[in-house]
Amino acid sequence: MSGGRTRRIPSTTALLASTLAAVLLLAGCGQVVDGRAVSIYENPFNVAGLPVTDGPSGPRPGARNSDLEVQGSEGTDSDIIATNAIDDIQRYWTQTYPELFKTPFRPVADLISWDASEADGDGVRFCGFRTGGIPNAAYCTREDSIGWDRTILLPALIDAFGPMAVVMVMAHEYGHSIQHQSGLVGDDTPTIVAEQQADCFAGAFIRHVAEDKSPHFTINTSDGLNGVLAATVAVRDVDPNDPESVHGSAFERVTAVQIGFTDGASACLNIDENEIESRRADLPQKFSDAEDDGELPVTTESLDAFVRSFETLLQLSDPPTVSYDGSDTNCPDGTSTEPVSYCASTNVLGVDVDALAELGTAEEPRRGDVIPLNVSGDYSAYVLFASRYTLAVQKEAGQSLDNPQTALRSACLAGVITAGLSAENPEASGLEVWLSPGDLDEAVSGLLSDGLTASDINGVTLPSGFSRVDAFRSGVLGGQETCTVRYR
Repeated sequence: MSGGRTRRIPSTTALLASTLAAVLLLAGCGQVVDGRAVSIYENPFNVAGLPVTDGPSGPRPGARNSDLEVQGSEGTDSDIIATNAIDDIQRYWTQTYPELFKTPFRPVADLISWDASEADGDGVRFCGFRTGGIPNAAYCTREDSIGWDRTILLPALIDAFGPMAVVMVMAHEYGHSIQHQSGLVGDDTPTIVAEQQADCFAGAFIRHVAEDKSPHFTINTSDGLNGVLAATVAVRDVDPNDPESVHGSAFERVTAVQIGFTDGASACLNIDENEIESRRADLPQKFSDAEDDGELPVTTESLDAFVRSFETLLQLSDPPTVSYDGSDTNCPDGTSTEPVSYCASTNVLGVDVDALAELGTAEEPRRGDVIPLNVSGDYSAYVLFASRYTLAVQKEAGQSLDNPQTALRSACLAGVITAGLSAENPEASGLEVWLSPGDLDEAVSGLLSDGLTASDINGVTLPSGFSRVDAFRSGVLGGQETCTVRYR
């Protein structure tokens, strides 16, 4: 975040986004029950129309390993998972590709495994380059091949996020093969379009796994799917000012995955520059000052500035009082959540400032980390504070505060607030804090790992990080009316 008008820069859509945006978010997501249109979001224990499950995630027990030929494979766990993933992905596209493109599917020509722990300049060749010192996975256009590092990258993904993270990466790389085979992309296609379309294709395949159609893998729609999305967050573009940042922010990448998971591979064909730009809306893309790290330490002063900004944005007739004497406000209702709680009967927010500040402290990357495992920073704390404030918004609207819909509305309204804290928000004036590039990534990461931002007044959250992030995204892009319509 930025305090005053000197640190955070452009961000998001106005509080009440256009009717068109809300319609686009809701279109095609309903069924009719008893003469009433029912959104797929009506049931908070569904994930894009699938039930929330908590079963196993990873290799399917007893499944016979693939016999696909992989150059350089040593039969390590990483090699086996990657090869089995490619096998299942090819089976998926054998059916799906002709449906989308009206021509037969052609598998990639070659699969290559390498050892990135070898010295630079050594190792097998992939796409014309020696692979020593390259912990990566990629699709090579000119060779029509997919390759991966079995010794550093894939084990790191498995250790951090579980084996389904490798499946997700393979599905993304195979998405690039689909793009080139079908002619969806060419030399003039912006890289970010190709990357987010591949994310979307990967999401469609993960949906296929979640529907129990994958011979080698299973995934549950709670912590299993959370891990896949967390891996997507980890491999986001970290520095928005870096000209090599071509994959998109975590918010954008997770959105692309969710589009594929929710609406299928056909929806991915709609991802182009205009579609990505519409999702970016007024969100900040780069720092205007190269020295700005976007971090605003959590203090009573900064929280007071947020409260005044919330009041400007939301215009409550009876805004809550904020106490900084701890999260326990001795609420007659008995409600208390750490590090921020809301008491409905007294209309008081209680804050443990030190605990909230600890939550909002950016974690420094550790030496030797292949991928950033944690995405944290000041907005991890501020978005939680915003979500607890939204309980007062829901109370004033006469909405329930202690059920799963409350949890989703809290995340959604926190997204609305996030959108409003934009220096480019034409509806906002008199704000004292602004959104920075990277803030939405911190919010998404927190929604996946913790979930308190998407919880009811008692701190009860939902098991599906997918649903929590989707609710937040709905608020950011759709506005307050979307929160009301979706999460009744």
